[in-house]
Amino acid sequence: MHLETSDNLAHLKQVRQQVLGQTQILQNLIPPTVSYTTEGNVLIIGPEDLARLAADKLANMGQRAILANESITSQDEDHLEKVMNAAEDVESYYNKLIEIKGFLGQFQVKVEHDNGTADLSLVAIRKAHFDLILDLSQAPCINLEMLPPGYFYVGQDEAKLMDAIAQLPELIGEFDKPRYVKVNSDICAHHRNGIDGCNRCLNFCPADAIASVDHKIEIDPYLCHGAGSCTNACPTGAISYDLPTPQALHSYLNKLVTRFRSAAQTAPVILFHDASLGATLIGDELPGAILPVELEEITVASMDHWMAALAWGARQILVLNTEATAPTLTQMLNGELKLANEILDEMGQPQRVSVVEASQIADLATLIEPSASWPMIVPGEFAATTKRETLYAAIDHLNSQAASTDACLSKSNIPYGKVSVNTDNCTLCLSCVSTCPTQALTDGGEKPALYFVEQACVQCGLCESACPEKVISLTPQINFDATARQSRQTLNEEAPFECIRCGTPFATQSMVQRMLDVVGGHSAFSANTERLKMCSDCRVKDMFEDILQDPEKQLR
Repeated sequence: MHLETSDNLAHLKQVRQQVLGQTQILQNLIPPTVSYTTEGNVLIIGPEDLARLAADKLANMGQRAILANESITSQDEDHLEKVMNAAEDVESYYNKLIEIKGFLGQFQVKVEHDNGTADLSLVAIRKAHFDLILDLSQAPCINLEMLPPGYFYVGQDEAKLMDAIAQLPELIGEFDKPRYVKVNSDICAHHRNGIDGCNRCLNFCPADAIASVDHKIEIDPYLCHGAGSCTNACPTGAISYDLPTPQALHSYLNKLVTRFRSAAQTAPVILFHDASLGATLIGDELPGAILPVELEEITVASMDHWMAALAWGARQILVLNTEATAPTLTQMLNGELKLANEILDEMGQPQRVSVVEASQIADLATLIEPSASWPMIVPGEFAATTKRETLYAAIDHLNSQAASTDACLSKSNIPYGKVSVNTDNCTLCLSCVSTCPTQALTDGGEKPALYFVEQACVQCGLCESACPEKVISLTPQINFDATARQSRQTLNEEAPFECIRCGTPFATQSMVQRMLDVVGGHSAFSANTERLKMCSDCRVKDMFEDILQDPEKQLR
């Protein structure tokens, strides 16, 4: 343990500067991007007087139009005279707004028109879309936590209006932005074989950029702000961040922690912050033991990054939350924080993960002081692989450094847990196996059996929904017994039923018995129930032999 005297504090700051300077996140040299193209055609929405005055200040834009959706704000004669003389060439429309969809360069604005609906851009500027929208309404016309690029909501805040009027002319031309995330549908647990499963990513996007299209998760890169909530929520890693990739961020954290420990002979504190407001709060006055890590949004780093950084030797994780963080992201963050600390509690570790607010920046030295006396973690020697494997490797290492518990932490609505089967009614039809997106459930090959590996299960519920006998149940939990969690468990197995004619195994004992119970009394089988005990080839042979022996039987 190192007390931060003035000399030691200066030393730690010097080490931090050196480590941060020599450690970089590996990035794609040619990152994937999306492009926006605009001509500067702008729609101003709001009270007609304010909208017209704003339009007058945007004479250097492309075509302009006003959608007057609220009453004028003042009856003062001087004010009205200014309004009358402002933007005289700009048309005002009074149609009722139905909806706004789109983004920079592609805004579709639907309004009521002639007892139907119309695209206002076609009516107002003879274009298929507006490029930009300036919204002066009392409440934003688009109700999202993260508004689409090109949409400026200023309300009646004069400072915000002046800022928007300064920015709008700069948004004429062609612009690129990163394609922040990518989707691997092969391992997505959203939908399989006609059955709906996981919806976690759909519940946490503050920009409404995620949709289920033809039962596949699609992310609109033009609406995506790179919040990272979808990658954080995705249990399989089907949605992954691209700037940086999860593996690149893991590698960066490993190097930061390892190099700092080696040079400073003490464990660092990792502070995640966003690249906008959070970045402005980070300066050299940070306590020397804190290593700041800048992300597009704080939810880009998920629990596997927190736990891995601790397992590699960090003493504490801090996440800086600011007013710039969307409420949905804060909700997700608090949920992950609670789960992470419950996991640490269960294994006998201190609560090493904390969210700090912007107002606490000046008190960070006091906030991290207790962690200097917590038990030191011997760095784990595991490499980051997949999201789940990395998380469990970190949990297992942290557990080995504390209580080495083999208990289970039961929690509702988490993507970790086990599957149970009522073997009395299971026919081993294996519908569950064909729908499992992670191969947590597998079959026995030539042998009628159902196997399960808990570590791979994401609790998506697809197996439970696919089961025709309704004998599957899920138990969400964190299992600290690594051997049990990683081992292949036998959920059900039985001897195969052999064809009574040729001896070929073709079904399970329970499946044949179920067929006898359900269809044995049907007219097609009533006189030939033995055929249900035959394989398909022998069943056909038996039918033709029967016809050959009595050709007129099928006519009677």
